[in-house]
Amino acid sequence: MDWNRQVCGVRGHETYAPDEADLTARLHVRTPAGEAWRCLRCGAYVVGAPDASGPADEAPEVPRGRLLRDLVIMRLLAAERALRALLLLLLALGILRWRGSKDAIAQAFEVEIPILRPLAEQVGWNIDGSWLVRTVREALGLSEATLTWIAVALLLYSALQFAEAYGLWTMRRWGEYLAVIATSVFLPLEIYELAHRVTVLKLGALLVNIAAIVWLLWSKRLFGLRGGGAAYHAEHAEESLLTVERAAVSAQGGQG
Repeated sequence: MDWNRQVCGVRGHETYAPDEADLTARLHVRTPAGEAWRCLRCGAYVVGAPDASGPADEAPEVPRGRLLRDLVIMRLLAAERALRALLLLLLALGILRWRGSKDAIAQAFEVEIPILRPLAEQVGWNIDGSWLVRTVREALGLSEATLTWIAVALLLYSALQFAEAYGLWTMRRWGEYLAVIATSVFLPLEIYELAHRVTVLKLGALLVNIAAIVWLLWSKRLFGLRGGGAAYHAEHAEESLLTVERAAVSAQGGQG
């Protein structure tokens, strides 16, 4: 997949007119339809005035190539973290809202179970042996203080997930480290839960987290892997269209 063209097709091209004449000559052409400037993302010539102009050092940083691919993947991971954080937040708020009424909720819950049992039997669901029903009963049996601490723990975990989501969405280096460390810390718990009961949701979440850790470590060169942060930034700086054209101008000047 050509990530550059895909994103330009959705968001439009990004053009820039540098003040440096040598660079302008490599990014600008005149056509029968008018002047055209090269898109800093996909490299195609776009007819019309540039989106902006100024010194090359002040040109907008336009992700392209592997950096653009990384940006798309990072934002998918960030969206997953944000969704998880939102669910945890709602669960924590629900516990805080209803912890004082758990006795009434428990009574209502036990009244509804016999009503639902015939329907559950028709669809082949063993409602009395259900993990969901068992978990609800155990939760309703907890003290109000215990439920409060559980809600506080969920709020803190939700805040951690929101921080991961922000760091990954904005492609901050600290966000990548935070995602790897926080996800790795909870892997033993996920494996322990999976060992007791295998579900598609648990297995899928574990595989997503393992894949995210491996991808972040390898592609982002975290913890000094494959040259570390310096090698990562150098790798992606080489893909900047302006960097490439500057190198070409320097090479021509050297030959001259």
